[in-house]
Amino acid sequence: MTPLKPIPDYHYETLALRTGALHVAGVDEVGRGPLAGPVTAAAVILDPTRIPAGINDSKQLSLKRRQDVFALLQDCAIVSVAHASVEEIDEINILQASHLAMRRAVQGLEMRPDHVLIDGNRIPAGLNLPATALVKGDARSLSIAAASIMAKIARDQIMWDLAQHFPGYGWERNAGYPTKQHRAALQDLGVTPHHRRSFAPVRNILCRD
Repeated sequence: MTPLKPIPDYHYETLALRTGALHVAGVDEVGRGPLAGPVTAAAVILDPTRIPAGINDSKQLSLKRRQDVFALLQDCAIVSVAHASVEEIDEINILQASHLAMRRAVQGLEMRPDHVLIDGNRIPAGLNLPATALVKGDARSLSIAAASIMAKIARDQIMWDLAQHFPGYGWERNAGYPTKQHRAALQDLGVTPHHRRSFAPVRNILCRD
């Protein structure tokens, strides 16, 4: 029998609120693995009296459900979305660029949080706020799950827009991830300005050429 997947709840937010925090933000990023496009992070402060139903890890939701929750969160939560560019990824590496996008997302919130819940096992350097890192946080914390949805929708839209200018790589479907079609297009069409040159499949083609 397949075990049930965990459903995120408000437990970690409640712990922070009980210790004096007034506003708790969840932070998640999307886009570490793609060969192209930015890495995107979102920070979300939920209103505990108006939490939309259906929030979950974005990977567990259909596109339609993600879009529905995205719209609900825009109306009832404080949201900030930020990015680190391809150039920044190549300059400082993908982990540091992910943390940069996270810091930017938190800094972009219209309300400064008193505590931040970070998806992953590391707290970004320079965050300068009380924070907790939660491994698989998007499956454990509603705020992080909400952030995963906002980041996923925002980045997918960027990649869809880029696909209109650079057809053939399938970015409107693969969001820049190294699918078979994307790898074949790299061989046939070459490297675009939106490809991450520090990633081996892209770097190898540049070295070959």
